[in-house]
Amino acid sequence: MFNQIENSKSQKKFDLAERTLKFGIQVIAFSKEIPVNHITKSIINQFIRSGTSVGANYCEAEEASSKRDFKNKICIAKKEAKETMYWIEMIVNAEPQLKEKARLIWKEAHELVLIFSSIMRK
Repeated sequence: MFNQIENSKSQKKFDLAERTLKFGIQVIAFSKEIPVNHITKSIINQFIRSGTSVGANYCEAEEASSKRDFKNKICIAKKEAKETMYWIEMIVNAEPQLKEKARLIWKEAHELVLIFSSIMRK
């Protein structure tokens, strides 16, 4: 039974690591669809930075040296996911035709925020 619990925990960690990796890949792919102009150029850069940082910070949390370090890295991953939601709003404001595609990424960012919030409470 103990092995089943450990396998379950490992699977959950792997799933979230995989999910945040896929999220970062989606952010990069979506950013390629955004028309580049003097307004969107800096927004795209910030969007990519925050969106790819979510997974990087989660990976750091998995390797945390203490519970406090773990919680701090999860908090940063949550903040980056929230920041990504903000940049999506800016993208849609600048390029309204991308609203439907942006909605899917915004939804995933929101779900990640909820997941990280839950992890922080435990």
